[in-house]
Amino acid sequence: MKATQLLHDLGQSVWLDNITRDLLESGTLKRYVDELSVTGLTSNPTIFDHAIKTSSAYDASIHDGLTKGKSGEALFFELALADITRAADLFRPVHNNTNTVDGWVSLEVSPLLAYDTASTLRAAKDLFARAARPNLFIKIPGTKEGLPAIEEAIFAGVPVNVTLLFSREQYLAAAEAFLHGIERRLDAGLNPNVGSVASVFVSRWDAAVMSKVPDALRDQLGIAIAKRTYKAYRSLLGSPRWQRVYNAGARPQRLLWASTGTKDPKASDILYIKALAAPFTVNTMPEGTLKALAEHIDLGPLLPVDGGDCDDVLGRFAKAGIDVDALAAQLQDDGAKSFDKSWNDLMAVIASKCAALNPTLKAGG
Repeated sequence: MKATQLLHDLGQSVWLDNITRDLLESGTLKRYVDELSVTGLTSNPTIFDHAIKTSSAYDASIHDGLTKGKSGEALFFELALADITRAADLFRPVHNNTNTVDGWVSLEVSPLLAYDTASTLRAAKDLFARAARPNLFIKIPGTKEGLPAIEEAIFAGVPVNVTLLFSREQYLAAAEAFLHGIERRLDAGLNPNVGSVASVFVSRWDAAVMSKVPDALRDQLGIAIAKRTYKAYRSLLGSPRWQRVYNAGARPQRLLWASTGTKDPKASDILYIKALAAPFTVNTMPEGTLKALAEHIDLGPLLPVDGGDCDDVLGRFAKAGIDVDALAAQLQDDGAKSFDKSWNDLMAVIASKCAALNPTLKAGG
């Protein structure tokens, strides 16, 4: 049995961290669903930037958008929604059969709004309404300014994938925003079943400290942070406050492992997949990692509910001079800036394609 099926059977959702029009039109994504137990997907500006830049599959739609007077961000979201809604329809049977637990796809608001609460909320509502698919998560960053938008989006009935979380503390803040939004729905007499996942990024921890710690600590920080976060997650799931909303019909906000592609060439290509195998979580993985996982037939031990050795490992990093709290804040800030850069690169690619397809349009259009 493929390790992808093993993950699915233990109760962890396998999602693809990628979407392209070629994946959809070639039938490759459908094959991943049928053969590799993929039950959802995530996207981000970097993924769309690469997809549009390296493929001619979008050219006809870009030209069509130009004839309608679309350009820039408006044109991009038209392209993205076309892909995302097709993917959502592909995963809709999973969504229905799991009673809304699984079968989700994710689309991100403009990362330039990461520090603008009101604009983030407006964009989230607009994208969800335009897509008109119940199994669409709108990705909102778990920054200080993003947290109020997350709560308000949940209260408004917009499913949310909270992105750019790096630490236990950032996860707990996102979980509180979700829960408060659900409690407000209950108080208002509204249906509390609004989907959400909290995406904790893993591999970027190890990339950030690789040159700063002894080899004995190589590739251990991200997993230790994940273990500590998973312990907090399981504790929340069993808390009276959370159980109250479950009893009223709410669904738990699932923990999602993101950034799970191995960045260290000396490490296993499925390092983070094996280490983060845990029930009632999601692992969204790059296409290369998914294919590598499919070549394996075992996983090893599950992620320990009590955090295992995370405190000991984090103590060793502290002795090596790593301030985990400061690094978490830096990683979130750097992540937001990286998404900004990807977004600006994406807008430049859109402009360049527009200019090539309509020579009368200037490249800055």
